[in-house]
Amino acid sequence: MNSLQKHDFIDRAVEVLKENDQGGYTIPTKGLYPYQWNWDSCLTALGQAHYDEARAWTEIETLFANQWPDGMVPHIVFHVRNDGYFPGPDVWRTGRPVATSGITQPAVAGFAVRRLFERANDKVAAARRARALLPKIDAWHRWFYANRDPKGEGLVAIVHPWESGRDNSIDWDEAFQRVPTHGVEPYVRRDTQHADPAHRPTKEQYDRYIWLVQHFRGLGWDNSKLHDASPFQIVDPGFNAILIRSSSDLADLALDFGEHALAASSRARAEKGIAALERLWSEPDQQYLCLDRVTGKLVDSCSIGGLMPVFAAIPGARAYSIARTIEKWAEKASYVVPSHDPDDPRFDAKRYWRGPVWLVVNYMIADGLVGAGETAVADRITQSSLKLIEQSGFAEYYDPLTGEPLGGGRFTWTAAMVLEFLQAA
Repeated sequence: MNSLQKHDFIDRAVEVLKENDQGGYTIPTKGLYPYQWNWDSCLTALGQAHYDEARAWTEIETLFANQWPDGMVPHIVFHVRNDGYFPGPDVWRTGRPVATSGITQPAVAGFAVRRLFERANDKVAAARRARALLPKIDAWHRWFYANRDPKGEGLVAIVHPWESGRDNSIDWDEAFQRVPTHGVEPYVRRDTQHADPAHRPTKEQYDRYIWLVQHFRGLGWDNSKLHDASPFQIVDPGFNAILIRSSSDLADLALDFGEHALAASSRARAEKGIAALERLWSEPDQQYLCLDRVTGKLVDSCSIGGLMPVFAAIPGARAYSIARTIEKWAEKASYVVPSHDPDDPRFDAKRYWRGPVWLVVNYMIADGLVGAGETAVADRITQSSLKLIEQSGFAEYYDPLTGEPLGGGRFTWTAAMVLEFLQAA
């Protein structure tokens, strides 16, 4: 890529970010997602920092301003009323001062805040803002282990597929069959009005999503009850890797600020998590697998979630194997990294998280590979990601076989990741 192309990419990415900026928070894209999403915002801030550091900090601060008293950070904050999205606040009914959903999302904030602080030009302002976020992120991490790791095993479970960020992953199919569909209140989906229904979760999956929301709502959104009350309890290696990485990054930040007790507890959680991840390793598959906590068995499904642990400080031998698995998948895909093994008969190149490429996951995997010394594979992911932008613009996700843009267009976190990739390119 020459300098002219690079500047053009930067200008276009910044344009998308500013277009979706609502002042104190950023929406993922107009129409399809009109609110603030948790991990979207944290990763979006990384992109914003390339042209407005203060605005980047505000993005994460706005998210944490809506943290629940028990420490949970919800996956959606409904700052304004918008009938273009379902399920909205009238379905969740969480009773918060500012309406929010009642579940969470991958805990990428610790990673994002450390990265913002390390790169900051205004270190004084960055230190002040990072220090203020430190106890809030720590409270969220402690919430995870208190409410989603009841036996203290070192790994947390998700209780709704939406928490994973990978809503309709093949990983969830078997466990999701335990979730009933009877008694679901009538509803009208909005997502299929903005995107091709063939690229979105199915009606049956949506019924089960909404059943879980109604079930948890009936429990008063009491987080001390939701784990055991959910028929869906999945230990996702990718979700845990993000939490582990953020815990480690939070420990480093805490040390910078002289918060030694917080640093020690956060480091201990990260180290326990790394050790516990070994229980999810599949030698035949050369990657990690999800664990169904209800059955106690590993899930026979090779997805992006099993590659994402490279984002955390896993053993070098595991990172090496994951890099080779990515190379194997790349033999069957024109663009990497597909969100599911292309050799799996359940692979679907166009349906959301059942095959398509997502730049946010590419970014985390590439970052982890660089840290593990697998720079050639990381560079391949970076170049593939930028090629997708060149060919198909700032889409929500992409067909790994054709590069076709899928889902929403002019997507915020895609643009943010482009700015990050260009820095590494």
